[in-house]
Amino acid sequence: MLSFSLLLFVLLSLLPPLPLLSAPAAPPSSGSGRAVYRVFNTSLTHLTIHRRTGEVFVGAVNRVIKLSPNLTELKSHLTGPVEDNDMCYPPPSMRNCAHGLVNLDNVNKLLLVDYTGNRLVACGSIMQGVCQFLRLEDLFKLGEPHHRKEHYLSGAREADGMADDWISDPSEYFPTLSSRKLVADEENMDMFSLVYQDEFVSSQIKIPSDTLSTYPAFDIYYIYGFSSRTYVYFLTLQLDTQLTQMDAGGEKFFTSKIVRLCSNDTLFYSYVEFPLGCTKDGVEYRLVQAAYKQKPGRRLAQALGLSEDDDILFVVFSQGQKNRSNPPRETVLCLFTLYNINMAIREKIHSCYRGEGKLSLSWLLNRELNCIPTVSYPTPPQGSSQMWPFLQRNKHLCFIENCY
Repeated sequence: MLSFSLLLFVLLSLLPPLPLLSAPAAPPSSGSGRAVYRVFNTSLTHLTIHRRTGEVFVGAVNRVIKLSPNLTELKSHLTGPVEDNDMCYPPPSMRNCAHGLVNLDNVNKLLLVDYTGNRLVACGSIMQGVCQFLRLEDLFKLGEPHHRKEHYLSGAREADGMADDWISDPSEYFPTLSSRKLVADEENMDMFSLVYQDEFVSSQIKIPSDTLSTYPAFDIYYIYGFSSRTYVYFLTLQLDTQLTQMDAGGEKFFTSKIVRLCSNDTLFYSYVEFPLGCTKDGVEYRLVQAAYKQKPGRRLAQALGLSEDDDILFVVFSQGQKNRSNPPRETVLCLFTLYNINMAIREKIHSCYRGEGKLSLSWLLNRELNCIPTVSYPTPPQGSSQMWPFLQRNKHLCFIENCY
């Protein structure tokens, strides 16, 4: 496991002041030199900043908000409450739902700027995770596709949940990771369809039913996603299957992992995950709460031996591995360099090709597999992952596209 710890005051002394968003809070103090936006009648869940205009879009409970770069509220779009029931299937099936409908809050679960379409993608928790397309200028609703199961993100009422237990086989509806199309017409049936799909493979990864049968509580919580150079990354919180008992009523342990893929890998063969955490004074912090990728300033880059063009990652962890939904108040702010993360992943892949250790993908492969020496490739092909020895063992010999 990559493990770093850094004192909070050291980090803050090296970083410039940033705008603040909070809900709820006391009135802002004057003369602070910072732009502050406060809202009292909702909870904030997601934030994205337009990379050209600097405008800020905020996802909240029952609302999507547009702010100016200095955090002045410009527009607000109501997304809820909506008449719904967690036990109902998505539309159009929910029209035949036998359960009574009640007003439910719509928790924003995804907020994405589609620069090509000049629109905002805002997905919520109602109707098992339906998404809206909002015009960037005024948050006018352009469409709300709901005709196919691919149109739904998740029904869980947590901002980072993957799927709820409303359906007997959630993996059928909700892959844990997938690449989707954004087409020009919001009501087009190809909206959110998989980028690639044929009879055997597709641009998605699902939690196997065998894993869900063995560990009914297994889920993957996606806390933060970002891209850096030729890779995309996700910070996740997963059930630790090595520490958690198989029975549903036992004590549950969780672990944080960083997931990495090549950005041009439509088949997900480059999928790799690696444990991430911090230690401070001999205490482990393994429950990821929040993260942010940033370029270091001059002083911080010099202190870390980096260039100002390198990427660094700030991550907040809570103490221990228990109580995911109500984590301990003891937290640490840790700093990782993407260079060190990639080097650790590279070494993990190389050692697996040498036949050392295990694949560490037991939740995906239904069992823990030992790494096997790979004669065909004394060094891993660029862009390959933990999946490659497994594919070779099963005679699925595929060339991984170079992602450097």
